[in-house]
Amino acid sequence: LALSNSLPFDRITPPGVTVICMHPKLTLFLAAATLLPAAVPDTVKVDTGRVKGAANNGVTAFKGIPFAAPPVGPLRWKAPQPVPAWKGVRKAVKFGPRCMQGDIYHDMVFRDNGPSEDCLYLNVWTPAPSAAAHLPVMVWVYGGGFAAGGTSEPRQDGENLAKKGVVVVSMNYRLGVFGFFAQAELATESGHDSSGNYGLLDQVAALQWVHNNIASFGGDPGKVTIFGESAGSFSVSALMASPVAQGLFHRAAGESGAFFSTVLALKPLSESEAADAKFAESVGAHSLAGLRAIPAAKLLAAALKEDDIRFAPNVDGYFLPQTVREIFASGKQSHVPLMAGWNRDEGSYRIIFGKDAPTAANFVAYARKHVPEKTDEFLKLYPGSTDEQAKRSAQDLAGDQFIAFGTWKWLEMQGATGGSQLFRYEFDDAPPVPAKGDEAPRGAYHSAEIEFVFGTLAYHKLPWRPEDKALSDLTSTYWSNFAKNGDPNGAGLPEWPAYNSQDHYAVMHLDATSHAAPDDHRGRYEYLNK
Repeated sequence: LALSNSLPFDRITPPGVTVICMHPKLTLFLAAATLLPAAVPDTVKVDTGRVKGAANNGVTAFKGIPFAAPPVGPLRWKAPQPVPAWKGVRKAVKFGPRCMQGDIYHDMVFRDNGPSEDCLYLNVWTPAPSAAAHLPVMVWVYGGGFAAGGTSEPRQDGENLAKKGVVVVSMNYRLGVFGFFAQAELATESGHDSSGNYGLLDQVAALQWVHNNIASFGGDPGKVTIFGESAGSFSVSALMASPVAQGLFHRAAGESGAFFSTVLALKPLSESEAADAKFAESVGAHSLAGLRAIPAAKLLAAALKEDDIRFAPNVDGYFLPQTVREIFASGKQSHVPLMAGWNRDEGSYRIIFGKDAPTAANFVAYARKHVPEKTDEFLKLYPGSTDEQAKRSAQDLAGDQFIAFGTWKWLEMQGATGGSQLFRYEFDDAPPVPAKGDEAPRGAYHSAEIEFVFGTLAYHKLPWRPEDKALSDLTSTYWSNFAKNGDPNGAGLPEWPAYNSQDHYAVMHLDATSHAAPDDHRGRYEYLNK
């Protein structure tokens, strides 16, 4: 490539292209260089010491950085404590252990060395060329019913999303009995008369770490977006409500779930303490010291014998002084832009039909049994004139009860009292998952959007179509734009209107032909709201 000496070839040349700069008469060789994308230095100083990450494809990843002291021994069931400083340079190239959990969700695949009670580690992926870049920051909260999950899942890898011009952070938080055990002695010990929300306090500690340290990675602590899926989305709604998290983030995004429905309903602290006291008796522990002396593996095994997810967030009087719904109703939540939505097939028609055949007759019988005084109104919103229509309505009803209604109510209440711009989506793309036996394809199932948001389709070995890859690029661009501007829109993208009555409550449908359309299911959510 022959260039005039005056051309700024370091600015106009694509990454990886070698430039040979010569005199116009081609008689004098001047310089040769292979230009690669710049990235933040792989050694960064945080408030407890220096960490060394690894660069790949223009993104530098720092994995397994401790953001709180190991919550073991006397620190089990305590709010996260400060990390002791270290000397020298700490390698940050491997994921820290995931928090204690059983093998609950078989679609979860991890790259760490296994679960441990010592698990409060986070990861940073940064494309910043220097610490002076001031890029927007996206902090991810994983799902898993507050019982499972971890940051090392390949589908949640932050590298490709970071390439969109954002710093991505993900953190582990305590789960199950280790994260949400409530007990009277713990409440007395806390100094806040609260207990049980240690997993949520871990999330706050990670956000405080981001506030104090992310500038060293080229991130802007004044432009932080929290986003999560399923229990992670429930967490985002709780972080918005919590006075403890106020000011630590500036935008919020939720994928499938919020504390506005009967799913994972928040119990009063007294009710959680009473239930958990029975668990303590079942393991033969009669004091807090006795509980802390039980080995982690034994405690986990005892907790996993429960038939349901017993240990979950509660209204503890500190992290949550009231229910999330009550806090939003009074307008005391964080007044930040909110982008939220859910997937078309969050639930299964089997939840409604059980072992009965998915027929129109059985669906009408269900309606008459469960809503005898409002059967006609119900069947107008969830029609069942044919077997196929009844099956679809049952699928919709299960998804509405499980995820959609609570997420819808979250948007509605933020719109009513939050004074913030809102954006709503519906993920309609059905990943090409092969059907098993006589089962119908899963459709746009719960969690299907994660790989699209993170741009990690390649990690999931499916026969992805070109339209899936295009949708993944579009989705991750929308999410990163929201982190940058509080608005997902950008040049060349299908317009995503704000969610409000003036725009007919527009919903962005994400699929092969992504487009916005008025909400044609609003009646269903208003019915469930009643």
